[in-house]
Amino acid sequence: MSRIHATAIVDSKAQLASDVEVGPYSVIGPHVQIGAGSKIGSHTVIEGHTTLGIGNTIAHFAAIGGAPQDMKYRGEPTRLQIGDRNTIREFTTIHTGTAQDDGITQLGNDNWIMAYVHIAHDCKIGNNTIFSSNAQIAGHVHVHDWAIMGGMSGVHQFVRIGQHAMLGGASALVQDIPPFVIAAGDKASPHGINVEGLKRRGFSPETIAALRQAYKVLYKDGLSFEEAKVAIQKMVQESSSDAATAQKLTEFHDFIAASTRGIIR
Repeated sequence: MSRIHATAIVDSKAQLASDVEVGPYSVIGPHVQIGAGSKIGSHTVIEGHTTLGIGNTIAHFAAIGGAPQDMKYRGEPTRLQIGDRNTIREFTTIHTGTAQDDGITQLGNDNWIMAYVHIAHDCKIGNNTIFSSNAQIAGHVHVHDWAIMGGMSGVHQFVRIGQHAMLGGASALVQDIPPFVIAAGDKASPHGINVEGLKRRGFSPETIAALRQAYKVLYKDGLSFEEAKVAIQKMVQESSSDAATAQKLTEFHDFIAASTRGIIR
């Protein structure tokens, strides 16, 4: 039987695995599913069409699965999907999607979400990300695997943050951050490749050197955006003998080529 505190309110239609823990005064709505090994702190609300995978930990006073803060929302049964082994700390808010997008807000696996974070409607969060306290992202933002969001940072709607990128504390981001790049500032600007993070994650010296060169081509060589894309594509072709490096350069190139808001420059 689920370990539910006597003061918690869990709707009879909610689906909780047998070992789920629910703390005092928490409220679980009728369309919620919570996987095995998950722990819900006290005074937390989980509502909406929300699914949590296994092994998630949600701290006290979080608000998960609430209606999107979008004036176009008309009560459509949009969803929030949360994967496995995520830690979501105090006072975090994560909202369901909207019909204007695909209707789903997604949080992947093994993410570390600190206190007072806001993840708005239709956001797509990958795996192994870190959101420091008070990081706030608007609707439709995509945050790729291993990205790090600094404390008190704010992100404009529809922005993309590439894999292994890092956004500094108290930064305001209004355009895309390419993969592997560090950005910071009250209007965030690029500050090099996330070298230390890449070393910790096992990137080879050769791959890191190639990414640093791609960054130089994009930001330091005085090329136009279109010229830089061509030059980086040439780097991909020239690195074909090193599969790992070629893959990361391809990811760098394809991300910037697909940007619709533009990248930080």
